[in-house]
Amino acid sequence: MIHSPLVPWIAFNAVVLIALAVDLGLFSTSKKLSVKEAAIRSAVWVALALIFAAGVFYFQGHLAGVEFITGYLVEYSLSIDNIFVMVLIFSYFNIREEYQHRVLFWGILGALVMRGLMIAAGAALFNRFGWVTYVFGLFLVITGIRMGMGGDKHVDPGANPVLRLVRRLIPVYNEYHGEHFFVQASDEKGGPKRRMATPLFVVLILIETMDLVFAVDSIPAVFAVTRVPFLVYTSNVAAILGLRSLYFLLSGVVGKLRYLTIGLAFILVFVGLKMLTAAWYEVPTVASLGVIVLILGTAAAASIYVDRRQSV
Repeated sequence: MIHSPLVPWIAFNAVVLIALAVDLGLFSTSKKLSVKEAAIRSAVWVALALIFAAGVFYFQGHLAGVEFITGYLVEYSLSIDNIFVMVLIFSYFNIREEYQHRVLFWGILGALVMRGLMIAAGAALFNRFGWVTYVFGLFLVITGIRMGMGGDKHVDPGANPVLRLVRRLIPVYNEYHGEHFFVQASDEKGGPKRRMATPLFVVLILIETMDLVFAVDSIPAVFAVTRVPFLVYTSNVAAILGLRSLYFLLSGVVGKLRYLTIGLAFILVFVGLKMLTAAWYEVPTVASLGVIVLILGTAAAASIYVDRRQSV
């Protein structure tokens, strides 16, 4: 039973559920999360990911461990780009900071389910149709070029078709009701009270939709690092679990990371080219990890340097 291939999946998901239960039970609070608290929680999530990586190194070998860390770094760095959109959505709908944590918690929980399904579908496609590798590789290259040229920067939450669809299908109350997603209230015509969604629930749907869009980029990027479904899934989940704390840590300074998007664009192009050329030359996983770290470090250092020069 210990050597059953299901054991790692069951054990990992059990730990994730426990971590989420602890996070919801002990750290779910309506007060504003300080930068210090967000930094501590982000460090905890990263530490847990590194502990899991150590387990992968020990039980599955050096190659699997490096693949997990590389996939985790790719997913974690691309998740930072999600924060740009989250900040925009929360600002557009004027969501108070003490209520943002609830939206992010349930948004991340939903993202875990969606990504699990997408990874399962992706693994099936890669195993059944080898040419899919080139399709996703080309897609990542084009996406990276568009991102580098600013093609993904213009996001208008109010024009999102999902928002219009939600308002058509679900009765939406015009006012916020604290941190609640639903409320018993009458409509504008003064009819009998019924269960209605609050604007906070609409924001949750938008966050889920945006994460689905980003996952279309990030999941193929991790498949460029490893084709092992367990490593793709666990690296994705480990990165997503820390996204909520990372949001509160970076939301105030995300605008200063001016070159981050360019760095992420280079990463997408790199992993896309890695997939396109895999039949002729396999880039070593350690080399991939080094390139990704170099790109992220350069983008961060350049952003900090320019910001300091302009503030003098």
